[in-house]
Amino acid sequence: QVQLVESGGGSVQAGGSVAISCAASGTIVSINVMGWYRQAPGTERELVASFHERGTTKYADSVMGRFTGSRDNAKNTVYLQMNSLKPEDTAVYFCYAAGVEGPSGYYTEPYWGQGTQITVSS
Repeated sequence: QVQLVESGGGSVQAGGSVAISCAASGTIVSINVMGWYRQAPGTERELVASFHERGTTKYADSVMGRFTGSRDNAKNTVYLQMNSLKPEDTAVYFCYAAGVEGPSGYYTEPYWGQGTQITVSS
C-alpha cells in the first residue's frame, strides 16, 4: 500500500555533513506527518525531526541548530540535512509516515522506511 524509500547516508568525520531523503509511494491522498527517528545500538528509537503537512516542524533538542529538514508535499518526500555531525549522532535513521490517507480512508499507522546508517567518526 505505502512504501518509504530512504536514500543517502554513510560515513563521515565529526564536523562533517550528510544529507538523507525519504520518498513515500503508493496510493496516497495525503500524509499528515513525515519525519525521522534514529536508533543507536542498545538504545530506544528517538525522534529526530517531524514535518507536518501544514508546515509545522519539530526537532529534537540534541539536533537543534545542526539539522535542517524540509518536506515536499507534492512529492511526498522529506529531506534532512545534517551538519556539524558528532559521534553521538551515529545511528540508523528511519523515515516514518503517520496519518496516511488513501482513496478509501486512512491506512493503519505508521509506516517505516528500511533505515539508513549514519556513522560519525571522531
